[in-house]
Amino acid sequence: MRRPLALFLSLIVLGAAGSAGARRLAPAGPNATFVVTGHGWGHGVGMSQYGAYGYAQHGFTYQKIVGHYFPGTQLGPAPVSKVRVLLASGQAKLKLVSPDDFTVRDGNGAAHDVAAGTYTLTPALKLKVDAAEKARAISGPLLFQPGSSPLVLGRGYRGAIQVDVEGGKLRAINVVGLEQYLYGVVPSEMPFSWAPEALKAQAVVARSYALATKRSGAFDLYPDTRSQMYLGVEHEKPSTNAAVDATAGKVVLYDGAVAKTYFYSTSGGRTASAADVWGGTVPYLVSVPDPYDTISPYHSWGPFAFGGARLGKILHAGGTVRDVHTALNSSGRVTTLTAVTGTGERSFNATALRKLLGLRSTWFSVGVMSLTGPGGAVTYGSATRLTGVARGLGGVALQQRAAGTWTPVGAVTAAADGSLKVAVRPTVTTQYRLVSGKVTGSAARVAVAPLVRLTTPRTQTELRGVVRPAVDGAPVVVQRLQGNVWTSVARATVDASGIFVAQLQLTAGTYRARVAPGHGLVPGVSPVLQVSTS
Repeated sequence: MRRPLALFLSLIVLGAAGSAGARRLAPAGPNATFVVTGHGWGHGVGMSQYGAYGYAQHGFTYQKIVGHYFPGTQLGPAPVSKVRVLLASGQAKLKLVSPDDFTVRDGNGAAHDVAAGTYTLTPALKLKVDAAEKARAISGPLLFQPGSSPLVLGRGYRGAIQVDVEGGKLRAINVVGLEQYLYGVVPSEMPFSWAPEALKAQAVVARSYALATKRSGAFDLYPDTRSQMYLGVEHEKPSTNAAVDATAGKVVLYDGAVAKTYFYSTSGGRTASAADVWGGTVPYLVSVPDPYDTISPYHSWGPFAFGGARLGKILHAGGTVRDVHTALNSSGRVTTLTAVTGTGERSFNATALRKLLGLRSTWFSVGVMSLTGPGGAVTYGSATRLTGVARGLGGVALQQRAAGTWTPVGAVTAAADGSLKVAVRPTVTTQYRLVSGKVTGSAARVAVAPLVRLTTPRTQTELRGVVRPAVDGAPVVVQRLQGNVWTSVARATVDASGIFVAQLQLTAGTYRARVAPGHGLVPGVSPVLQVSTS
Protein backbone atom coordinates (compact mmCIF):
# COMPACT_ATOMS: atom_id res chain seq x y z
CA MET A 1 0.00 0.00 0.00
CA ARG A 2 1.26 3.45 -0.87
CA ARG A 3 2.19 5.45 2.23
CA PRO A 4 1.52 9.16 1.54
CA LEU A 5 2.77 10.32 4.93
CA ALA A 6 6.41 11.20 5.36
CA LEU A 7 8.15 9.94 8.47
CA PHE A 8 9.39 12.53 10.87
CA LEU A 9 11.25 11.33 13.91
CA SER A 10 13.29 13.22 16.41
CA LEU A 11 15.86 11.38 18.52
CA ILE A 12 16.79 12.52 21.99
CA VAL A 13 18.82 10.49 24.46
CA LEU A 14 17.48 11.26 27.89
CA GLY A 15 19.19 10.81 31.26
CA ALA A 16 22.62 11.87 32.41
CA ALA A 17 25.42 9.32 32.72
CA GLY A 18 26.67 8.72 36.23
CA SER A 19 29.62 6.96 37.73
CA ALA A 20 29.78 3.31 36.62
CA GLY A 21 30.95 2.24 40.03
CA ALA A 22 28.13 4.07 41.81
CA ARG A 23 25.28 2.24 40.08
CA ARG A 24 24.17 -1.29 39.57
CA LEU A 25 23.87 -2.37 35.96
CA ALA A 26 20.45 -1.89 34.43
CA PRO A 27 18.68 -5.22 33.84
CA ALA A 28 18.63 -6.35 30.23
CA GLY A 29 14.87 -6.17 29.88
CA PRO A 30 12.55 -8.23 27.68
CA ASN A 31 13.55 -9.50 24.23
CA ALA A 32 17.24 -8.91 24.93
CA THR A 33 19.90 -9.79 22.37
CA PHE A 34 23.16 -11.07 23.84
CA VAL A 35 26.29 -10.34 21.81
CA VAL A 36 29.42 -12.41 22.41
CA THR A 37 32.78 -11.12 21.18
CA GLY A 38 36.18 -12.43 22.12
CA HIS A 39 39.87 -12.89 21.52
CA GLY A 40 42.10 -15.83 20.72
CA TRP A 41 41.60 -19.51 20.04
CA GLY A 42 42.51 -22.13 22.59
CA HIS A 43 43.08 -22.37 26.32
CA GLY A 44 45.57 -19.49 26.26
CA VAL A 45 48.27 -21.13 28.40
CA GLY A 46 51.83 -21.27 27.09
CA MET A 47 52.86 -20.58 23.50
CA SER A 48 50.54 -18.89 21.07
CA GLN A 49 51.44 -20.33 17.67
CA TYR A 50 50.41 -17.21 15.77
CA GLY A 51 52.26 -15.14 18.34
CA ALA A 52 55.39 -17.25 17.81
CA TYR A 53 55.02 -16.76 14.07
CA GLY A 54 54.78 -13.01 14.64
CA TYR A 55 57.91 -13.03 16.79
CA ALA A 56 59.77 -14.97 14.09
CA GLN A 57 58.70 -12.42 11.48
CA HIS A 58 60.21 -9.73 13.71
CA GLY A 59 63.59 -11.45 13.82
CA PHE A 60 63.39 -13.39 17.08
CA THR A 61 65.20 -16.74 17.31
CA TYR A 62 63.40 -19.83 18.48
CA GLN A 63 65.33 -19.72 21.76
CA LYS A 64 63.98 -16.24 22.51
CA ILE A 65 60.50 -17.19 21.40
CA VAL A 66 60.40 -20.21 23.71
CA GLY A 67 61.92 -18.20 26.56
CA HIS A 68 59.27 -15.51 26.20
CA TYR A 69 56.31 -17.87 26.50
CA PHE A 70 57.89 -20.00 29.25
CA PRO A 71 59.76 -17.51 31.45
CA GLY A 72 62.38 -18.92 33.80
CA THR A 73 63.01 -22.04 31.70
CA GLN A 74 66.18 -23.21 29.94
CA LEU A 75 66.87 -25.44 26.95
CA GLY A 76 68.54 -28.77 27.66
CA PRO A 77 68.89 -32.36 26.38
CA ALA A 78 65.92 -34.71 26.05
CA PRO A 79 66.03 -37.59 28.54
CA VAL A 80 64.65 -40.25 26.13
CA SER A 81 64.98 -41.02 22.45
CA LYS A 82 61.86 -43.13 21.75
CA VAL A 83 58.14 -42.84 22.36
CA ARG A 84 55.15 -45.18 22.04
CA VAL A 85 52.11 -43.72 20.31
CA LEU A 86 48.69 -45.37 20.44
CA LEU A 87 47.42 -45.71 16.87
CA ALA A 88 44.32 -47.88 17.38
CA SER A 89 42.48 -49.73 20.14
CA GLY A 90 39.31 -51.75 20.58
CA GLN A 91 39.46 -52.98 16.98
CA ALA A 92 38.10 -56.29 15.69
CA LYS A 93 40.39 -56.11 12.66
CA LEU A 94 43.48 -54.19 11.61
CA LYS A 95 44.87 -53.89 8.09
CA LEU A 96 48.65 -53.67 7.93
CA VAL A 97 50.30 -52.84 4.61
CA SER A 98 53.93 -52.83 3.50
CA PRO A 99 55.18 -52.35 -0.06
CA ASP A 100 58.43 -54.12 0.92
CA ASP A 101 59.32 -57.29 2.79
CA PHE A 102 59.43 -56.72 6.53
CA THR A 103 59.82 -58.64 9.78
CA VAL A 104 57.83 -59.41 12.92
CA ARG A 105 59.09 -60.35 16.36
CA ASP A 106 56.71 -62.50 18.39
CA GLY A 107 56.05 -62.46 22.11
CA ASN A 108 58.83 -64.95 22.72
CA GLY A 109 61.41 -62.74 21.02
CA ALA A 110 61.71 -64.82 17.84
CA ALA A 111 61.99 -62.92 14.54
CA HIS A 112 60.03 -63.94 11.44
CA ASP A 113 60.14 -62.77 7.83
CA VAL A 114 56.96 -61.36 6.29
CA ALA A 115 56.49 -60.83 2.57
CA ALA A 116 55.37 -57.47 1.17
CA GLY A 117 51.61 -57.12 0.94
CA THR A 118 48.40 -56.42 2.82
CA TYR A 119 47.57 -58.34 5.99
CA THR A 120 44.30 -58.34 7.92
CA LEU A 121 44.93 -59.11 11.54
CA THR A 122 42.31 -60.39 14.00
CA PRO A 123 42.60 -61.10 17.73
CA ALA A 124 43.71 -64.64 16.77
CA LEU A 125 47.00 -63.06 15.58
CA LYS A 126 47.31 -65.42 12.61
CA LEU A 127 49.88 -64.45 9.99
CA LYS A 128 51.80 -65.97 7.11
CA VAL A 129 55.48 -65.81 8.03
CA ASP A 130 58.78 -67.33 6.90
CA ALA A 131 57.40 -68.16 3.43
CA ALA A 132 54.75 -70.49 4.88
CA GLU A 133 51.76 -71.29 2.67
CA LYS A 134 49.22 -70.89 5.46
CA ALA A 135 48.74 -68.38 8.21
CA ARG A 136 49.35 -69.58 11.74
CA ALA A 137 48.79 -68.13 15.17
CA ILE A 138 51.78 -66.31 16.56
CA SER A 139 52.15 -65.49 20.24
CA GLY A 140 51.77 -61.83 20.96
CA PRO A 141 52.50 -59.08 21.32
CA LEU A 142 53.72 -58.75 17.73
CA LEU A 143 56.33 -56.12 16.90
CA PHE A 144 56.38 -55.34 13.18
CA GLN A 145 59.64 -53.84 11.92
CA PRO A 146 59.56 -52.03 8.54
CA GLY A 147 61.58 -52.97 5.53
CA SER A 148 62.78 -50.26 3.14
CA SER A 149 59.46 -48.37 3.37
CA PRO A 150 57.31 -47.28 6.33
CA LEU A 151 54.57 -49.58 7.50
CA VAL A 152 51.02 -48.44 6.77
CA LEU A 153 48.19 -48.73 9.29
CA GLY A 154 45.57 -46.40 7.83
CA ARG A 155 48.48 -44.02 7.13
CA GLY A 156 52.20 -44.54 6.95
CA TYR A 157 54.33 -44.36 10.09
CA ARG A 158 58.03 -44.38 10.74
CA GLY A 159 59.35 -46.89 13.26
CA ALA A 160 57.86 -50.18 14.38
CA ILE A 161 54.22 -51.05 15.02
CA GLN A 162 53.31 -53.27 17.93
CA VAL A 163 50.00 -55.16 17.80
CA ASP A 164 48.56 -56.91 20.85
CA VAL A 165 45.22 -58.06 22.18
CA GLU A 166 43.52 -56.22 25.02
CA GLY A 167 40.08 -57.26 26.25
CA GLY A 168 39.58 -59.44 23.19
CA LYS A 169 40.23 -56.53 20.79
CA LEU A 170 43.27 -55.40 18.85
CA ARG A 171 45.50 -52.52 19.86
CA ALA A 172 48.26 -50.96 17.75
CA ILE A 173 51.14 -48.88 19.11
CA ASN A 174 53.79 -47.05 17.09
CA VAL A 175 57.24 -47.44 18.65
CA VAL A 176 59.20 -44.63 17.06
CA GLY A 177 62.20 -42.42 17.61
CA LEU A 178 61.38 -39.12 19.29
CA GLU A 179 62.70 -37.06 16.37
CA GLN A 180 60.89 -39.18 13.77
CA TYR A 181 57.70 -38.81 15.80
CA LEU A 182 58.14 -35.04 15.64
CA TYR A 183 58.46 -35.20 11.86
CA GLY A 184 54.78 -36.17 11.88
CA VAL A 185 53.75 -33.78 14.67
CA VAL A 186 55.19 -30.37 13.75
CA PRO A 187 53.46 -30.04 10.32
CA SER A 188 50.26 -31.37 11.91
CA GLU A 189 50.30 -28.62 14.53
CA MET A 190 51.71 -25.62 12.63
CA PRO A 191 51.55 -24.64 8.94
CA PHE A 192 54.74 -25.86 7.27
CA SER A 193 55.06 -22.61 5.29
CA TRP A 194 55.62 -20.48 8.39
CA ALA A 195 58.92 -18.83 9.27
CA PRO A 196 61.74 -21.28 10.15
CA GLU A 197 62.25 -19.90 13.67
CA ALA A 198 58.55 -20.38 14.44
CA LEU A 199 58.78 -23.98 13.18
CA LYS A 200 61.84 -24.56 15.35
CA ALA A 201 60.01 -23.16 18.37
CA GLN A 202 57.12 -25.52 17.62
CA ALA A 203 59.53 -28.47 17.37
CA VAL A 204 61.09 -27.72 20.77
CA VAL A 205 57.73 -27.13 22.42
CA ALA A 206 56.18 -30.26 20.86
CA ARG A 207 59.18 -32.37 21.91
CA SER A 208 58.97 -31.06 25.46
CA TYR A 209 55.21 -31.47 25.68
CA ALA A 210 55.42 -35.08 24.48
CA LEU A 211 57.95 -36.01 27.16
CA ALA A 212 56.36 -33.99 29.98
CA THR A 213 52.92 -35.53 29.40
CA LYS A 214 53.95 -39.17 28.79
CA ARG A 215 51.52 -41.66 30.21
CA SER A 216 52.45 -44.72 32.19
CA GLY A 217 51.40 -48.12 30.96
CA ALA A 218 51.36 -49.74 27.53
CA PHE A 219 51.79 -46.50 25.56
CA ASP A 220 53.05 -42.96 26.10
CA LEU A 221 51.02 -40.73 23.81
CA TYR A 222 47.81 -40.40 21.87
CA PRO A 223 47.95 -39.45 18.16
CA ASP A 224 45.44 -36.60 18.54
CA THR A 225 44.66 -33.58 20.70
CA ARG A 226 44.57 -35.73 23.81
CA SER A 227 48.36 -35.43 23.39
CA GLN A 228 49.17 -33.66 20.12
CA MET A 229 48.34 -34.27 16.48
CA TYR A 230 50.50 -36.93 14.83
CA LEU A 231 49.60 -37.62 11.21
CA GLY A 232 52.51 -39.78 10.11
CA VAL A 233 54.79 -39.85 7.08
CA GLU A 234 52.36 -38.49 4.49
CA HIS A 235 52.08 -35.24 6.42
CA GLU A 236 55.80 -34.61 6.69
CA LYS A 237 57.33 -31.58 4.94
CA PRO A 238 60.97 -30.66 4.26
CA SER A 239 60.62 -27.36 6.14
CA THR A 240 59.29 -28.95 9.32
CA ASN A 241 61.71 -31.88 9.15
CA ALA A 242 64.51 -29.31 8.95
CA ALA A 243 63.12 -27.53 12.03
CA VAL A 244 63.10 -30.81 13.94
CA ASP A 245 66.65 -31.63 12.84
CA ALA A 246 67.93 -28.14 13.71
CA THR A 247 66.64 -28.50 17.28
CA ALA A 248 67.26 -32.23 17.69
CA GLY A 249 67.25 -33.40 21.28
CA LYS A 250 66.45 -29.98 22.76
CA VAL A 251 63.68 -29.64 25.31
CA VAL A 252 62.45 -26.96 27.70
CA LEU A 253 63.56 -27.53 31.28
CA TYR A 254 62.46 -25.98 34.55
CA ASP A 255 64.34 -26.84 37.69
CA GLY A 256 65.92 -29.77 35.85
CA ALA A 257 62.66 -31.38 34.71
CA VAL A 258 61.02 -31.24 31.29
CA ALA A 259 58.42 -28.48 31.31
CA LYS A 260 54.80 -28.92 30.27
CA THR A 261 54.96 -26.62 27.29
CA TYR A 262 51.32 -26.08 26.42
CA PHE A 263 50.57 -24.46 23.10
CA TYR A 264 47.52 -23.41 21.10
CA SER A 265 46.56 -21.27 18.11
CA THR A 266 46.02 -17.70 19.26
CA SER A 267 46.22 -15.79 22.54
CA GLY A 268 44.30 -12.68 21.52
CA GLY A 269 47.12 -10.39 22.73
CA ARG A 270 48.00 -11.83 26.13
CA THR A 271 48.50 -15.39 27.31
CA ALA A 272 46.70 -16.83 30.32
CA SER A 273 48.25 -18.18 33.47
CA ALA A 274 47.76 -21.86 34.26
CA ALA A 275 46.54 -20.83 37.72
CA ASP A 276 43.69 -18.87 36.14
CA VAL A 277 42.70 -21.61 33.71
CA TRP A 278 43.27 -24.85 35.61
CA GLY A 279 44.20 -23.81 39.12
CA GLY A 280 47.52 -24.41 40.84
CA THR A 281 50.59 -22.25 40.35
CA VAL A 282 53.16 -23.26 37.71
CA PRO A 283 56.05 -20.74 37.77
CA TYR A 284 56.72 -20.84 34.02
CA LEU A 285 53.04 -20.87 32.93
CA VAL A 286 52.18 -17.26 33.71
CA SER A 287 50.38 -14.57 31.75
CA VAL A 288 52.70 -12.68 29.38
CA PRO A 289 52.03 -10.08 26.68
CA ASP A 290 51.75 -11.37 23.13
CA PRO A 291 52.10 -8.30 20.91
CA TYR A 292 52.53 -10.02 17.53
CA ASP A 293 49.54 -12.29 17.88
CA THR A 294 47.59 -9.65 15.95
CA ILE A 295 48.52 -11.41 12.69
CA SER A 296 46.10 -14.20 13.59
CA PRO A 297 42.68 -14.20 11.93
CA TYR A 298 41.40 -15.32 15.34
CA HIS A 299 43.00 -12.49 17.32
CA SER A 300 39.51 -11.07 17.71
CA TRP A 301 36.33 -12.88 16.80
CA GLY A 302 32.59 -12.44 16.82
CA PRO A 303 30.15 -10.98 17.22
CA PHE A 304 27.90 -13.96 17.83
CA ALA A 305 24.34 -12.95 18.67
CA PHE A 306 21.88 -14.97 20.75
CA GLY A 307 18.29 -14.21 21.55
CA GLY A 308 17.23 -14.95 25.11
CA ALA A 309 15.08 -17.95 24.18
CA ARG A 310 17.80 -19.50 22.03
CA LEU A 311 20.47 -18.88 24.65
CA GLY A 312 18.31 -20.47 27.33
CA LYS A 313 17.78 -23.53 25.16
CA ILE A 314 21.49 -23.93 24.36
CA LEU A 315 22.46 -23.58 28.00
CA HIS A 316 19.57 -25.66 29.35
CA ALA A 317 19.09 -22.74 31.70
CA GLY A 318 15.48 -23.54 32.55
CA GLY A 319 13.84 -20.84 30.46
CA THR A 320 14.47 -17.72 28.44
CA VAL A 321 17.62 -15.91 29.50
CA ARG A 322 16.78 -12.39 30.61
CA ASP A 323 20.27 -11.25 31.56
CA VAL A 324 23.83 -12.51 31.99
CA HIS A 325 26.72 -11.59 34.26
CA THR A 326 30.35 -12.72 33.95
CA ALA A 327 33.23 -13.05 36.42
CA LEU A 328 36.80 -12.59 35.17
CA ASN A 329 40.17 -13.87 36.32
CA SER A 330 43.46 -11.96 36.43
CA SER A 331 44.26 -13.01 32.84
CA GLY A 332 41.10 -11.27 31.62
CA ARG A 333 39.33 -14.54 30.83
CA VAL A 334 35.83 -15.45 31.96
CA THR A 335 35.70 -17.87 34.86
CA THR A 336 31.92 -18.15 35.23
CA LEU A 337 28.83 -16.84 33.49
CA THR A 338 25.57 -16.49 35.38
CA ALA A 339 22.37 -16.66 33.34
CA VAL A 340 19.27 -15.03 34.79
CA THR A 341 15.89 -16.50 33.86
CA GLY A 342 12.39 -15.99 35.12
CA THR A 343 12.85 -18.86 37.57
CA GLY A 344 16.22 -17.90 39.00
CA GLU A 345 19.91 -17.93 38.19
CA ARG A 346 22.27 -20.61 36.94
CA SER A 347 26.07 -20.35 36.74
CA PHE A 348 28.29 -22.02 34.17
CA ASN A 349 31.98 -22.76 34.25
CA ALA A 350 33.65 -20.92 31.36
CA THR A 351 35.26 -24.06 29.94
CA ALA A 352 31.90 -25.82 29.77
CA LEU A 353 30.28 -22.66 28.44
CA ARG A 354 32.88 -22.45 25.67
CA LYS A 355 31.82 -25.89 24.45
CA LEU A 356 28.10 -25.18 24.75
CA LEU A 357 28.28 -21.96 22.75
CA GLY A 358 31.04 -23.06 20.35
CA LEU A 359 33.39 -20.23 21.39
CA ARG A 360 37.06 -20.17 20.45
CA SER A 361 38.32 -19.22 23.89
CA THR A 362 37.23 -18.12 27.36
CA TRP A 363 38.49 -14.59 26.70
CA PHE A 364 35.16 -13.08 25.76
CA SER A 365 32.62 -10.51 26.83
CA VAL A 366 28.85 -10.47 26.56
CA GLY A 367 27.18 -7.30 25.42
CA VAL A 368 23.45 -6.80 25.84
CA MET A 369 20.96 -4.71 23.95
CA SER A 370 17.21 -4.50 24.23
CA LEU A 371 14.53 -2.01 23.31
CA THR A 372 10.95 -1.66 24.51
CA GLY A 373 8.20 0.58 23.18
CA PRO A 374 5.24 2.12 25.01
CA GLY A 375 2.48 -0.14 26.19
CA GLY A 376 -0.17 1.18 23.80
CA ALA A 377 -0.61 3.31 20.70
CA VAL A 378 0.55 6.91 20.66
CA THR A 379 -1.49 9.71 19.13
CA TYR A 380 -0.31 11.28 15.90
CA GLY A 381 1.81 14.33 16.63
CA SER A 382 2.84 13.12 20.09
CA ALA A 383 6.27 12.06 21.28
CA THR A 384 6.84 8.85 23.16
CA ARG A 385 9.76 7.16 24.86
CA LEU A 386 11.60 3.99 24.03
CA THR A 387 13.44 2.37 26.91
CA GLY A 388 16.18 -0.18 26.71
CA VAL A 389 19.69 -1.31 27.52
CA ALA A 390 22.96 -1.08 25.56
CA ARG A 391 25.64 -2.61 27.74
CA GLY A 392 29.13 -3.76 26.82
CA LEU A 393 28.79 -2.75 23.17
CA GLY A 394 30.37 -0.09 21.01
CA GLY A 395 28.88 2.05 18.28
CA VAL A 396 25.23 1.48 19.17
CA ALA A 397 22.73 3.18 16.87
CA LEU A 398 18.98 3.29 16.39
CA GLN A 399 17.21 2.22 13.18
CA GLN A 400 13.58 2.57 12.13
CA ARG A 401 11.24 0.92 9.68
CA ALA A 402 7.73 2.05 8.86
CA ALA A 403 7.54 0.16 5.59
CA GLY A 404 10.18 -1.44 3.42
CA THR A 405 13.79 -1.35 4.60
CA TRP A 406 15.41 -0.30 7.82
CA THR A 407 16.91 3.17 7.81
CA PRO A 408 19.31 4.81 10.28
CA VAL A 409 18.10 7.30 12.85
CA GLY A 410 21.29 8.08 14.73
CA ALA A 411 23.76 7.02 17.37
CA VAL A 412 22.64 6.50 20.94
CA THR A 413 24.60 6.70 24.17
CA ALA A 414 23.68 4.69 27.22
CA ALA A 415 23.86 5.93 30.78
CA ALA A 416 26.53 4.62 33.10
CA ASP A 417 24.35 1.67 34.14
CA GLY A 418 23.67 0.75 30.50
CA SER A 419 20.13 2.07 30.39
CA LEU A 420 18.71 3.97 27.43
CA LYS A 421 15.80 6.40 27.18
CA VAL A 422 15.07 7.62 23.67
CA ALA A 423 12.34 10.08 22.70
CA VAL A 424 10.75 9.47 19.30
CA ARG A 425 7.94 11.12 17.35
CA PRO A 426 6.73 8.72 14.66
CA THR A 427 4.02 9.81 12.27
CA VAL A 428 2.94 6.29 11.35
CA THR A 429 3.26 2.92 13.08
CA THR A 430 6.99 2.28 13.17
CA GLN A 431 9.40 -0.40 14.30
CA TYR A 432 12.65 0.50 16.02
CA ARG A 433 15.73 -1.55 16.80
CA LEU A 434 19.23 -1.11 18.14
CA VAL A 435 22.24 -2.10 16.05
CA SER A 436 25.89 -2.56 16.94
CA GLY A 437 28.13 -3.38 14.01
CA LYS A 438 26.54 -6.28 12.17
CA VAL A 439 24.33 -7.29 15.07
CA THR A 440 20.72 -6.18 15.23
CA GLY A 441 18.48 -6.34 18.27
CA SER A 442 14.85 -7.32 18.48
CA ALA A 443 12.38 -4.77 17.13
CA ALA A 444 10.14 -2.63 19.31
CA ARG A 445 6.87 -1.53 17.67
CA VAL A 446 5.32 1.87 18.25
CA ALA A 447 1.73 1.97 17.02
CA VAL A 448 0.47 5.40 15.93
CA ALA A 449 -3.24 6.24 15.98
CA PRO A 450 -4.74 9.29 14.28
CA LEU A 451 -5.65 12.32 16.31
CA VAL A 452 -9.47 12.39 16.36
CA ARG A 453 -11.56 15.22 17.83
CA LEU A 454 -15.29 15.88 17.89
CA THR A 455 -16.48 19.47 17.81
CA THR A 456 -19.39 20.88 19.76
CA PRO A 457 -22.53 20.20 17.69
CA ARG A 458 -24.27 23.16 16.12
CA THR A 459 -27.47 21.29 15.32
CA GLN A 460 -29.31 18.25 16.56
CA THR A 461 -28.82 16.41 13.25
CA GLU A 462 -25.09 16.17 12.76
CA LEU A 463 -21.71 15.68 14.44
CA ARG A 464 -18.55 17.17 13.04
CA GLY A 465 -14.97 16.22 13.71
CA VAL A 466 -11.40 16.52 12.58
CA VAL A 467 -8.76 13.85 11.92
CA ARG A 468 -4.99 14.33 11.76
CA PRO A 469 -3.31 13.34 9.59
CA ALA A 470 -5.90 13.95 6.92
CA VAL A 471 -6.42 10.61 5.17
CA ASP A 472 -8.92 11.24 2.40
CA GLY A 473 -11.70 8.63 2.41
CA ALA A 474 -10.93 7.19 5.84
CA PRO A 475 -14.09 5.64 7.39
CA VAL A 476 -15.52 7.12 10.58
CA VAL A 477 -17.93 5.41 12.96
CA VAL A 478 -19.79 7.55 15.50
CA GLN A 479 -20.63 5.58 18.63
CA ARG A 480 -22.97 6.26 21.55
CA LEU A 481 -22.56 4.74 24.98
CA GLN A 482 -25.59 2.69 25.90
CA GLY A 483 -25.13 1.22 29.34
CA ASN A 484 -21.62 -0.19 29.22
CA VAL A 485 -21.56 -0.82 25.47
CA TRP A 486 -20.50 1.51 22.66
CA THR A 487 -23.08 1.24 19.87
CA SER A 488 -22.61 2.55 16.33
CA VAL A 489 -25.16 5.25 15.50
CA ALA A 490 -23.73 6.93 12.38
CA ARG A 491 -21.03 6.70 9.75
CA ALA A 492 -19.03 9.28 7.82
CA THR A 493 -15.93 9.69 5.68
CA VAL A 494 -12.92 11.94 6.16
CA ASP A 495 -12.38 14.47 3.39
CA ALA A 496 -9.08 15.73 2.00
CA SER A 497 -8.89 18.48 4.63
CA GLY A 498 -9.35 16.01 7.49
CA ILE A 499 -12.96 16.99 8.25
CA PHE A 500 -15.86 14.57 8.63
CA VAL A 501 -19.60 15.21 9.11
CA ALA A 502 -21.89 12.48 10.43
CA GLN A 503 -25.64 12.79 9.92
CA LEU A 504 -27.73 11.54 12.87
CA GLN A 505 -30.42 12.57 15.31
CA LEU A 506 -28.57 13.61 18.46
CA THR A 507 -30.07 12.77 21.80
CA ALA A 508 -28.64 13.39 25.23
CA GLY A 509 -25.73 11.04 25.95
CA THR A 510 -22.07 10.27 25.53
CA TYR A 511 -20.56 10.06 22.03
CA ARG A 512 -17.19 9.28 20.46
CA ALA A 513 -15.78 8.83 16.96
CA ARG A 514 -13.61 5.90 15.88
CA VAL A 515 -11.45 6.23 12.76
CA ALA A 516 -9.58 3.37 11.06
CA PRO A 517 -7.59 5.14 8.34
CA GLY A 518 -5.00 2.46 7.46
CA HIS A 519 -1.95 3.89 5.71
CA GLY A 520 0.31 2.85 8.58
CA LEU A 521 -2.05 4.07 11.29
CA VAL A 522 -3.94 1.94 13.79
CA PRO A 523 -7.56 2.85 14.65
CA GLY A 524 -7.95 5.97 16.76
CA VAL A 525 -10.74 7.10 19.04
CA SER A 526 -11.72 10.64 19.98
CA PRO A 527 -12.18 11.86 23.51
CA VAL A 528 -15.80 11.45 24.57
CA LEU A 529 -18.28 14.23 23.91
CA GLN A 530 -21.14 14.78 26.28
CA VAL A 531 -24.32 15.95 24.47
CA SER A 532 -27.20 17.60 26.26
CA THR A 533 -30.49 18.48 24.58
CA SER A 534 -31.77 20.81 27.33
